[in-house]
Amino acid sequence: METKKKLQVPHVYILLIGIILVCSVLTYIIPAGQYQMMTLESGREVVDPSSFQNVENTPVNLMGFLTSIPRGMVESASIIFFIFIVGGSFTVLQDTGAIEAGLGRLTKALSGSEIIIIPAIMIAFSLGGAIIGMAEETLPFIPIMVSLAVAMGFDSMTGTAMVLCGAGCGFAGAFMNPFTIGVAQGIAGLPLFSGMTLRIALYICMLVVTITFVILYARKVKKDPKLSSMYDVDVAREDKLDLSNLHEFGGREKLILLVFAASIVLLIYGVIKYGWYMNEIAALFLGMAMIVAAIGRLGFNGFANSLGKGMADVAAGALIVGFARGILVVMTDGNIIHPILYGAATFLGKLPAAVTAVGMYIFQCFLNFIVPSGSGQAAVSIPIMAPLADLVGVTRQTACLAFQLGDGISNIFTPTSGYFMAGLALAKIPWTKWAKWILPLICLQYTIGAIFVIIAQMTNFGPF
Repeated sequence: METKKKLQVPHVYILLIGIILVCSVLTYIIPAGQYQMMTLESGREVVDPSSFQNVENTPVNLMGFLTSIPRGMVESASIIFFIFIVGGSFTVLQDTGAIEAGLGRLTKALSGSEIIIIPAIMIAFSLGGAIIGMAEETLPFIPIMVSLAVAMGFDSMTGTAMVLCGAGCGFAGAFMNPFTIGVAQGIAGLPLFSGMTLRIALYICMLVVTITFVILYARKVKKDPKLSSMYDVDVAREDKLDLSNLHEFGGREKLILLVFAASIVLLIYGVIKYGWYMNEIAALFLGMAMIVAAIGRLGFNGFANSLGKGMADVAAGALIVGFARGILVVMTDGNIIHPILYGAATFLGKLPAAVTAVGMYIFQCFLNFIVPSGSGQAAVSIPIMAPLADLVGVTRQTACLAFQLGDGISNIFTPTSGYFMAGLALAKIPWTKWAKWILPLICLQYTIGAIFVIIAQMTNFGPF
């Protein structure tokens, strides 16, 4: 009997190389162009919406295509090495046995009611996303939540979702995020954090749908673990908890967990008070790893071996960030990002007002695959979309809402999102498996976003 070969999803490296190749070809098709930048009173550089002009074509040749990946690695170095250091640091922490002992006791204490931890954790992370734009700051929690979820009879997908989907739905449905709403409203000239009522309703809808999606999946896996796409990987995990043979939970282990808790508190304080980013957070967890290695008596070589092993485990995932950055490198070299923006604005300007609002939303959704940075996307799109909204009868507040949703929803789906790919690397989940799992949720969130944009347009969402 002939057997049909199962269609395989290409490896994420192949997908990204294919996208880079397509973008390279587009640099020969799309006429090059640029907007001039201008500086606002706040000191932020944004696009001058009236300054677009075509420039000399700079198509990306074969060498440009091939060098885009190593250049992407260089430009993403801070994220890549952040993944290495955090991954290695958590392996040191796990090798002390303190995490295993602590989570083991927690799992036993919640025996029979494990499901309640999912909404509790997701609500906490969603508030972080909605209020302070929590994104990269969630990464240190992922290895812990994965271990906890697997120990409770769920899987690594559930553990990762508690963090990424929790913070992600809060980020997309944010009501006070200074990095998206604050920046966009500032550029559009709107009162800071205005339109709060509708945004809170949006946040609640996003949160309820996301938590429900994750809980339904978690219950299914709890009932039959083999239904998990990560079953084979989770069974072979070296960092999973053996509840029948837990590590001793003595004074040394408690002290290690206290150091870890203090590191998290310091992380939150540093991000809010001093604006810490990748380098500072990586340094914090490297220092934590040194301290817990000393308390756990791993020794110098034990510390180094654990650190090296942890970095090796996340290497393949970390390098994806560089591949993804290659897309932006090619589009920047070919000067085609601004022409795409200009073309979209010209097209949207010809549509009726009722359709333009949804068109803005759809465009922002696609733009986020090219410019995944929230504040970066605001700087290039809002200066164009805000005056366009005035011309076609859409309120600027609606334009900012369309940007917020378009920017936020795909951050935990698109492989061009650096922090998201870093999270998958730390969880050791292939992007292809995650994408297949989360696609229904992403579609639901896009639908919710479209509904709220339509509501905003129909109610003349203001103040203007």
